[in-house]
Amino acid sequence: MSSLASDTAMVMAAGLGKRMRPLTATQPKPMVRVAGKPLLDHALDKLADAGVAKAVINVHYLADAIEAHVAEREEPSVIISDERDQLLETGGGMVKALPHLPDPFFCLNSDNVWLDGPRDAFHDLSQAWDPESMDALLLVVPHARARNFTAKGDFHMDACGTLTRRKSGRIAPFIFMGIQLVSHRLLRNAPEGKFSTMQLWERAIEEGRLFGTSFTGEWYEVGMPEHIRPTEEALTGG
Repeated sequence: MSSLASDTAMVMAAGLGKRMRPLTATQPKPMVRVAGKPLLDHALDKLADAGVAKAVINVHYLADAIEAHVAEREEPSVIISDERDQLLETGGGMVKALPHLPDPFFCLNSDNVWLDGPRDAFHDLSQAWDPESMDALLLVVPHARARNFTAKGDFHMDACGTLTRRKSGRIAPFIFMGIQLVSHRLLRNAPEGKFSTMQLWERAIEEGRLFGTSFTGEWYEVGMPEHIRPTEEALTGG
């Protein structure tokens, strides 16, 4: 198996989880259990299985619960990026955590659930990574392999993997599955405070430096309570 492009991943775990209410009234979304374990553990276990050694986890909403849960975690080892004072969104969260992140680093949402294909997600990204031409490489999945997903998609992708955003009102064939490989170059001259990674992706698109690679497995959106049961059935064969 090819080597990994990075030994470190940032795991986004600071969000409010509004779409998952009422389950998130008393627990952060990453602690919602699916198929017997918290969503956060699904993500961390995938990192450990792939050989990613370190995870930087940002926290804000009910942060103490997440910190306590990962306190004894050794694989991957965990560093907390504390956003208790201000929720910084995805872009701001990466900027705050940057002192802990090598170049490049993986970044993934903590509510991801997926079944790998022939290669795991992080080796998929690593094999396609070209630091000379890419500011970020997004793992994308076609609609046919995006379970529980009913929206219009996120990106178009050409034969070289170059991404462009979905036009308003149109359907795009690829969905961003919340996992990417990020160069420090993407974060250059970033705004201060809270902002979305989309601002940085837009600049990369204009410069022809935002790329995607198609995931070889199955991805499950777990954004709302009604997504949990079908995801569990898929994972357990029930």
